[in-house]
Amino acid sequence: MFEALKKKETYSKYFKTLKYSLYVISHPLDGFWDLTHEKRGSYAAANTILILTVLARLLKLRYTSFVVQEPVYWEDINIFVYIASIIFPLALWVIGNWGLTTLFDGKGRLGQVYIATCYGLTPYPLFQIPLMIASNFVTIEEAQLFSVLSVISLIYAAILIVLGMGQIHEYSLGKNILFTVATLFAMLVMIFILMIFFSMISQGVAYFISIAKELMFRM
Repeated sequence: MFEALKKKETYSKYFKTLKYSLYVISHPLDGFWDLTHEKRGSYAAANTILILTVLARLLKLRYTSFVVQEPVYWEDINIFVYIASIIFPLALWVIGNWGLTTLFDGKGRLGQVYIATCYGLTPYPLFQIPLMIASNFVTIEEAQLFSVLSVISLIYAAILIVLGMGQIHEYSLGKNILFTVATLFAMLVMIFILMIFFSMISQGVAYFISIAKELMFRM
């Protein structure tokens, strides 16, 4: 009995924190402040929003009408690489943002940056899934409207994420904009470092493989 009540309470808290994402997108300043400072958000809800964002992107690629977007040949797409192309930039943003908090006197912790970022993504699946379904019932003349709404969902999500960072780090508007630019620059630096790292690894592996082949040839 006690375990059932505890489980019910856990699910109730999960759905409550997930529902709170709707408040965040309509009241971003108060919403993001309470999200982290009053612990109105949760990792479970943040992970759910991220999964829905990835699913929305994949479903949009597959089921959006050819009237709205160019036909996509599903068999030519590597789903894992495509998912990584979504998760990887988000991971760089979260790490880069958190890594610069010391330099900019930010108040947010790594987990708070992650949760706020995922909650900021809410408009994307919220817009894209209905648009994907409706795209199969529109004419060519109406297709332009769908493209505009799709772009709006991306811009809205980006604005929410930036506002969220300002709230959890307790920055002024000007400092938050500067911090956002610095975070984007940090992402580019991390990409550059990772490219050098993997290039060195591939060259090292190729070198040892060539030595092994040479030894085998001589033997």
